Amino acid sequence: MERFGEIEIPLVILLIVVFVVVGIVLSSIAAGKRQEAFKKLASSLGMIFYPGKDYSYDERYSFINKLCRGKNRYAFNIVRGEYRGYAIQLFDYHYETHSTDSKGKRKKHHHYFSFFILQFGRNFPELVIAREGWFSKIAQWFGYADIDFESAEFSRKFIVRSPDKKFAYDICHAQMIEYMLQNSDLSIEIERDCLTLFFPSRLTLEQMVPNLDRLIEIREMFPRYLMES
Repeated sequence: MERFGEIEIPLVILLIVVFVVVGIVLSSIAAGKRQEAFKKLASSLGMIFYPGKDYSYDERYSFINKLCRGKNRYAFNIVRGEYRGYAIQLFDYHYETHSTDSKGKRKKHHHYFSFFILQFGRNFPELVIAREGWFSKIAQWFGYADIDFESAEFSRKFIVRSPDKKFAYDICHAQMIEYMLQNSDLSIEIERDCLTLFFPSRLTLEQMVPNLDRLIEIREMFPRYLMES
């Protein structure tokens, strides 16, 4: 037992408090470094940086499934502007969920991930191309049947769902299928005027520009007739 004045505090409690405080301090330092890195990234790309929490994304992009999960949703470290001729934004995103353990104690879970949005000049039907497994849960929310393709490998690795099969086939042409097989970590959602990439955790700063480039590579594989019709 440790004695502080007239109060005795078990050593284990003291250690827990110290670990919590140290964790908070280290987390704050890491968040500050990440924010500064995002600021430098935005400057290098000639884009605008917004460091604060923006709670409007779930409403502004309510049609994007991944941005509407859980509670206390907000975007932060937002980089926005024009990149390679396209209107782009990338950002960190947070939401929280709750669970109850076997003892009936309610627990809060914080989820963070990276998100990329490219906006174009016309609207499209909803389409998700997601990896089999964890991301399949997102596709299942649609209630649409999984769309199969001639490539057995592609159909095995990815779930493709959309209310418009023709649009799904237009997007998932041979070149796109080959690209997705070579970039099998990607999960895509298209709806209205947005093409999005999302990842199950926050990417490092070194991964941001390569994924911006992959976002644009995907956009440039859209058949021309889709953009002109």
